[in-house]
Amino acid sequence: MRVCYDLSNGTRHTDYSRVNAAPQLVWDAKGSAKSMHSPYGFDLAENCLVCQLRTEKFFCNLPAPALKMLDQIKQVTAYPKGAVLFTEGQAPRGVFILCRGRVKMSITSREGKVLILKLAQAGEVLGLNASILNKPYEATAETLYPCQLDFIRRDDFLRFLKEYGDVCLRAAQHVGQNCDSAYDQIRSLGLSHSAPEKLAKLLLDLSAEGTHHKPEKSVKLALTHEEIAQLIGTSRETVTRLFSEFKKKKVAELKGATLTIFNRDALSNLVLS
Repeated sequence: MRVCYDLSNGTRHTDYSRVNAAPQLVWDAKGSAKSMHSPYGFDLAENCLVCQLRTEKFFCNLPAPALKMLDQIKQVTAYPKGAVLFTEGQAPRGVFILCRGRVKMSITSREGKVLILKLAQAGEVLGLNASILNKPYEATAETLYPCQLDFIRRDDFLRFLKEYGDVCLRAAQHVGQNCDSAYDQIRSLGLSHSAPEKLAKLLLDLSAEGTHHKPEKSVKLALTHEEIAQLIGTSRETVTRLFSEFKKKKVAELKGATLTIFNRDALSNLVLS
């Protein structure tokens, strides 16, 4: 399916006439082997069979026939930072396969309090539970960085599950991992004894895939103090105070978009205490 993405307002269309003269992306997602360049500093990977982004996660390592079908039913799109893919309570349109970047999954109370459930990584499928159960999306999905995502309409995705056993198994495994993540989040929020412990655990998790700079470890982190507070269920003021204390004790520092861990053992001791 040919997709047009209007970068001026974040809308997607399948008809050129609905897109204004602002910069736009147009491509065919049926399986061209070449990559199309996006304005976000990376090439769009269109063909799953030759994709350089393939990992061990879920749908990336499907058998060739299933990958060919996936190429036929998906819509490849590049999104800027801060783009909302779907919102909590919205009827499920389909699933998004995150190929590159990270996506923030959050829920909001009636009083407007926000809790970030997780930061989805490349290889994950977003909106899976809602699409399978035909229930509203349980969370809001917003891009943290420029991202590439493959969108599959719900009807096409359900047919995909029915026709390919491997796909159905991968979907079941993904649902299981979502449950594990939810249990871990509940355990962290409900059983952690203090805000320092919660923040220490989060920093250890976020830096797990960082770049080693002996004896330090750094990772890019596009999160504000407010968003970090929403991840651990505390206030922005508390997060700011804790970072100040961690910096003073030479444990960790968040400077701009770079998180640096100076003393991983000290953070681990906070979690284990």
